Amino acid sequence: MMVLEIVMIQMKNTDKKIAIISNHKPQSEEVCRALKQKLRQNNFILTSKNPDVVISVGGDGMLLSAFHKYEDQLDRVRFVGVHTGHLGFYTDYRDFEIDKLVDNLKLDTGAQVSYPILNVKIILGNGEVKTMRALNEATIKRTDRTMVVDLIINHVHFERFRGDGISVSTPTGSTAYNKSLGGAVLHPTIEALQVAEVASLNNRVYRTLGSSIIVPKKDKIELVPARSDQHTISIDNRTLNLKDVVRIEYQIDQHKIHFLASPSHTSFWNRVKDAFIGEADK
Repeated sequence: MMVLEIVMIQMKNTDKKIAIISNHKPQSEEVCRALKQKLRQNNFILTSKNPDVVISVGGDGMLLSAFHKYEDQLDRVRFVGVHTGHLGFYTDYRDFEIDKLVDNLKLDTGAQVSYPILNVKIILGNGEVKTMRALNEATIKRTDRTMVVDLIINHVHFERFRGDGISVSTPTGSTAYNKSLGGAVLHPTIEALQVAEVASLNNRVYRTLGSSIIVPKKDKIELVPARSDQHTISIDNRTLNLKDVVRIEYQIDQHKIHFLASPSHTSFWNRVKDAFIGEADK
């Protein structure tokens, strides 16, 4: 039986600093205004600098934006999402549940649920190194021709890939782009990465494994492009167009993302069921 990693840190409301990030849709802005008012009435400190809790109002994209805004403070900040649209995978509260959120924050003792994230290191031909983090996945593609890269896992040359691209996802991101590529759904407490192919070429001349690969925490994944042309690299909701990519390294990051653990923190399997299956017809 798997046990969530939960850490308890005692904290008073008057000491708790909260940041709120919202998209610009009218419904989200209305929820944001109401939430700020209720938090102030309950003596919470609203600030964007060094918060203890970050609340994203909108959808999953907003939570990704919140994660990247505070990714240099992951050891001290906890996240919680308020959804104002369709079903959100990273959200524990709907737009009509802000009173419930405030009540849970008043009762909060600092409990957190922690999930692994992805560290991506991009080495360029001029010696420049770009290091980034992803909550969901990092994908590399070519837009003008077939991409050819060598896939190396734990220093073992695994295959030469030819196709549209390769996605490396976290367990949390296994239900995002990875799932649409035919990858497996992993519980987010499993510290592993998943490699999924994007439209690989498989014929009598070129062969790849053809299925997603689950890689344990201790193993490093490397992609080495066979050509030094331009590649498009997506890190969650950010996109880079880079020339002369020598190598990309993927590993489980030493930091994790921490979500606010409260009575409303939805079970991962309930999230999967609600997002992809729904209620069965009776």
